[in-house]
Amino acid sequence: MPPSSERSTGRPARVTAAERHSPKPVGCSGAQTPALWRSLTWHSAFSAGDRHKRTLPRYYSVSFWHEERAQAGMGGYQGGFGPPGATQPLYGHYGGQAQPFNAPPTAGMMNGMHPAPASAQYGQIAQQNGAHPHRFAAPPASAAGYGQPPQSSYNNMAPQPPPATQQITNQMNALSMGNYAPGPQSPVNTGGQQHLQRPAPVMGQPQMHPQSPPMSPQMTAPPMASTPMSPPPMAGAPPMGGPSMDAPHMAGPPMGAPSMAGPPMGGPPMAGPPMGAPSMGAPSMGAPPMGASTMGGMAGPFPGSAPGVGGFQQAGLGPQGYPQQPGQFGGHMAGPQPGMPGMPGGFPSGPSQLAGPPQKKLDPDSIPSPTQVIEEDQQRQVGKLYVTDVRGQVPPLVTTQFTVQDQGNASPRFMRCTTYCLPTTADLAKQSQVPLATIIKPLARLPANEAPLHVVNHGETGPVRCNRCKAYICPYMQFTEGGRRFQCGFCNCINEVPMFYFQHLDHMGRRVDFNQRPELCLGSYEFEVTLDYCKNNKPPNPPAFIFMIDVSYNNIKSGLVQLICNELKTLLENLPKEDGSESSVIKVGFVTYNKILHFYNVKSALAQPQMMVVSDTAEMFVPLLDGFLVNYQESKAVIYNLLDQIPDMFANSNESETVFAPVIQAGVEALKAAECSGKLFIFQSAMPTAEAPGKLKNRDDKKLINTDKEKTLFQPQKAVYEQLAKDCVATGCSVDLFLFPSQYVDLATMASIPSHTGGSVYKYINFQVETDGEHFLRDLRKDVQKPIGFDAVMRVRTSTGFRATDFFGAVHMNNTTDVEMASVDCDKAVTVEFKHDDSLGEDAGALIQCALLYTTLSGQRRLRIHNLSLRCSSQLQDMFKSCETDSLVNFFAKSAYRAVLKQPVKSVREILVNQTAHMLACYRKNCASASVASQLILPDTMKVFPVYMNSLMKSAPLVASTELPTDDRAQQRLSVVAMGVEETQLLLYPRLVPLHNVDLGSEALPAPVRCSEERLSDCGLFLLENGHSMFLWLGQGCPAELIQGLFNLPSLAHLQPNTSELPALDNPLSKKIRSIIDNLLEKRPNSMKLQIVRQKDKPEILFRQFLVEDKALYSGASYMDFLCFVHREIRQLLS
Repeated sequence: MPPSSERSTGRPARVTAAERHSPKPVGCSGAQTPALWRSLTWHSAFSAGDRHKRTLPRYYSVSFWHEERAQAGMGGYQGGFGPPGATQPLYGHYGGQAQPFNAPPTAGMMNGMHPAPASAQYGQIAQQNGAHPHRFAAPPASAAGYGQPPQSSYNNMAPQPPPATQQITNQMNALSMGNYAPGPQSPVNTGGQQHLQRPAPVMGQPQMHPQSPPMSPQMTAPPMASTPMSPPPMAGAPPMGGPSMDAPHMAGPPMGAPSMAGPPMGGPPMAGPPMGAPSMGAPSMGAPPMGASTMGGMAGPFPGSAPGVGGFQQAGLGPQGYPQQPGQFGGHMAGPQPGMPGMPGGFPSGPSQLAGPPQKKLDPDSIPSPTQVIEEDQQRQVGKLYVTDVRGQVPPLVTTQFTVQDQGNASPRFMRCTTYCLPTTADLAKQSQVPLATIIKPLARLPANEAPLHVVNHGETGPVRCNRCKAYICPYMQFTEGGRRFQCGFCNCINEVPMFYFQHLDHMGRRVDFNQRPELCLGSYEFEVTLDYCKNNKPPNPPAFIFMIDVSYNNIKSGLVQLICNELKTLLENLPKEDGSESSVIKVGFVTYNKILHFYNVKSALAQPQMMVVSDTAEMFVPLLDGFLVNYQESKAVIYNLLDQIPDMFANSNESETVFAPVIQAGVEALKAAECSGKLFIFQSAMPTAEAPGKLKNRDDKKLINTDKEKTLFQPQKAVYEQLAKDCVATGCSVDLFLFPSQYVDLATMASIPSHTGGSVYKYINFQVETDGEHFLRDLRKDVQKPIGFDAVMRVRTSTGFRATDFFGAVHMNNTTDVEMASVDCDKAVTVEFKHDDSLGEDAGALIQCALLYTTLSGQRRLRIHNLSLRCSSQLQDMFKSCETDSLVNFFAKSAYRAVLKQPVKSVREILVNQTAHMLACYRKNCASASVASQLILPDTMKVFPVYMNSLMKSAPLVASTELPTDDRAQQRLSVVAMGVEETQLLLYPRLVPLHNVDLGSEALPAPVRCSEERLSDCGLFLLENGHSMFLWLGQGCPAELIQGLFNLPSLAHLQPNTSELPALDNPLSKKIRSIIDNLLEKRPNSMKLQIVRQKDKPEILFRQFLVEDKALYSGASYMDFLCFVHREIRQLLS
């Protein structure tokens, strides 16, 4: 273990205060909410004369033209913020209730005019550093259900609207297309990096970037025939893609999506025919389903409704298990019934739906596109070198290919922040609601064109560090008195320079050896450490890999055991090793088990392997020490002999019960006896039901879904497993779990040990060697061969004024400062949240140092250091200009997935919506120029933030649906907790690539398109992947030559269902497509099983779940609907 100074000494522990007051009620009556959105217009933040002034923030604005009478609630989102007095905590230290936004911005509320101090809302209850039991407190019982509008006892007294034709004339005259919004004029902090960015595109005018396709100057929709999501209009009827313009009281946010937390909102209650339309004597069948709005692409058919044209959900028919909901007037919400005449998909054809001229359709291309943002950022980095010599510099996006030159700050491959400019005070941070966090991937891979980290050796005294805060020597230390002393940049302590480290200063006050010492001129480097940093003051032994194979009946019958044994013969030849080493020094061991455990002696001196059986699983021990963990090269012959015999030894086994906890305990005991750290590779077939410690029972109760007890499905069963996780971390024993179940296995409990030890979990449901074998073997190879460190301890230090308080990752915390990991590999990331202790200085900035103490693959103890300097500003606009959307989403995903352990899923989604609205409302009030209330103002750095947040709320852990397997939800929750920024970005916005017109002569991947069904074409071929799943989608109209070139089949009809691989054909098209797929599989941390789906086949439903801009299959609104809803919430906050 490292010395006490590294593990427990440093900045003295502080006790801070953090009181969360209930917010003042925000007016949110349904009668005041915007309703019928007619059009969008985008405006640049720059006026024509200010287009080149870089002191102004960039933002985008959207004009929502609306009626003011609307039913609250939208497509699965709660109307407003609940009833008066309801409170809802938000995520992050600064995610508590913000000061109310008393009025919309005026000309006097420019950027830089930050709000009055909010000290009364911050820092009142003393609590231990890092402990936040209050943060995820459940909402009051009176809070309105998510997606349920407030019920009113009053009748609709709204005046009769003008005729439909007059309404359209008024609305069209009000449209403002192509103007510039005047930019704010207050000064900004010019001490840091000024970002030279182009002005925002103006709606209705071509993009200013040559690479971007021009937008149509008209806001009209494409022809209805080309829009698969909308049924064709009937004679004399408005298009069914939106609500009728002659019925104002029907307007409102789209209501057709199944509720994310309750019954579906089929539409506003309709007691009679729509206002403004004649009744014709027929009983009204209600308004067209609000989900039919064309403001967003729809997903596939919804549960409980027959798919109509474009897959619209029928009004009144919600997700399975939910009855129709009573309306405000006492009766059920009227809606079309199956079998009624009219439009496909259940649209009624009564005369009340036929009046009025066609409505203008909203153009989906007018809202921010992640694919366009990604492409533009990549274009800006072409031919450029990213140099890390500027404090608070915002790096390229994680999706951008770029080369880093380290000149004093850590590469963004190692550290990324939610914002690179911190607010100077806690009050400003509280007002902004933006979490202050960094995502650290300490062992991240570096591309071949970047130099590996330098290793520094300071001799027997160990690394030079500050005597007070224990920060390690770095570029932020200031040398004084001719080089005899240095001032710590973190705590300002004056330290004596050790004699061996003394060097004179030049005329600029820098050491003359500045450029020769990596620790003084680079942001990332490593130290060789002394025995003081080792356990028991002894050098560590090389780590060990133990392969533990379940040989119960299911694994034998499926052929998995034979497959594993055959693969290990070649895999062990490629064990990971240090750069420059000839061979790996990792030791290996083997265990098989079902109800009992079998240990194998594979000592090199033996002619045959020896088996030793332990049947008493209650008191686990290792029956042999010498010969269990061996060097593979020395015992290669004996190991080969063993791997040949294992399948035959258990070929006739009928034992179906297995154990699990004793298997891990055996691995821990073996590593303890060998005095080394290591990793267990466990191949488990089913839930452990044998009588032994850690026996589990089926607790998968679907009745808990959508209740306050749903959180118990994510909570692991503790007792044995909690203590076992602590033992693993103390020993340096990491666990990687490969599961091959055919039914529920309580993954939330079984995966709790890997998730606390830096391990990974892989699951292959209903495993078959023929279809899943290669997918599993790719995962196993990646897992065994990836760079990794063992027995790791990480400490994050900061300069005065703020500190690290909360940590998210596959880690274990014995105290509030030391992050312990039994292992940490190149793909594992830790998200660290910060909190103010005091005000920060704009001149001094903010410093972060991450120190990771770990054991290398060769058994050497190393200390890896990453340093990062950030800007500080008293202007909120500077903070928003330096935000990074991908890092923000990473933080919110991990916060939400942790919160579901303590809160109902419904409450977690509400908090995410509320905080999104609060952040954007703060930007509009304090940073944007004065504008009309109908404009949605988005910061340029966060213009695609809503699409990621909407996708997060539609992810499996946050969707309360009985259709989703509990194990799948638990696995995604645990895997995201350890993800880096790049992985969460891809997971929440999959890459959809058209391949039907791929350039066979180009090495570049075709440009991705937006993740929506509207981007698919009947004659197209599309590849979709999100890092965990991969689909090849084939349109019904695919040309015969395309099918012939890929599958050697005459037509698509000859393609067999459930095909999972492309045949290796000798033609340019087949080679190109297979090359693209192979490159993606190689690039991603996990393997992905290719699933080939044909348009309108049953498996296509699974594919459509990944089209995140559309309405979700089980729950959740489209991107367009969510954007409109957030705009309404912002208006309520500002009113």
